[in-house]
Amino acid sequence: MRSFIAGCKLAVFAVLCVFIIIVQGAFVLLYKGPASYIMPRLWHNCVRMTFGIKYRIEGTPYTDSQTLYMSNHMSYLDIEVIGSVLKASFVAKAEVESWPLFGLLCKLQQTAFISRSRVDAAKETNALETTLNEGKSLIIFPEGTSTDGKSVLPFKSSLFSIAYIGDNKDMVVQPITVQLETVDGHAIETQDDRDLYAWHVDMTTELPDHLWRFAKTSGATVVLKFHPPIKASDINDRKILAKLCYEQVSKGLESTPALTQEQTQAA
Repeated sequence: MRSFIAGCKLAVFAVLCVFIIIVQGAFVLLYKGPASYIMPRLWHNCVRMTFGIKYRIEGTPYTDSQTLYMSNHMSYLDIEVIGSVLKASFVAKAEVESWPLFGLLCKLQQTAFISRSRVDAAKETNALETTLNEGKSLIIFPEGTSTDGKSVLPFKSSLFSIAYIGDNKDMVVQPITVQLETVDGHAIETQDDRDLYAWHVDMTTELPDHLWRFAKTSGATVVLKFHPPIKASDINDRKILAKLCYEQVSKGLESTPALTQEQTQAA
């Protein structure tokens, strides 16, 4: 029965992919302003609900001005959760751009791709500056990889230099803690429980196999903890800013999710 349900979920996912590729693909050819996030956000919500992923928000997402959201990272499924909440573009490693299907979906979300090659550094800085000057907010995973969610890796300070490029001298940075609360209807008890949702650097499972395994579950609950926003110019040092955000995200992961739900989004 679980395999049948998983197959149905993937069939719905395929239909959603075709829909977003056609509709959003045509839309971004003509317009890439704020309204271009409407369809991706709807798509993220539909995908999230298809796979039974619920989220709860603690704190308040900062949306008053252009923002860099700095978050820990467990899985490609994080993107569906965060993308359901925020109108912003993701920043991803360059190799994601070449992934079958997922690379195309990232492009439609207006993802900014960056590599670790010094040869490409100047070109990518210019591309990011253009994106920032267009007034777009960005979602960044400064660990540089994904983990199982038990702890947070030190943030790469080089990614925080983004806060100091472009025309916006009052860039706001908001740390986010992503915490896995339940999976398949129960609290996280074992590493296997974590690995049902997390797709991290220590796993050998291929993405399609992982998605199939997760589709056979009843879903997961994820807590998004939005920490107080920081004005980058008040820090004016990317290393100090990276350390400050790392500490906030780490503390959020160590704390127990609040019993009182500020906002719950059910599938």
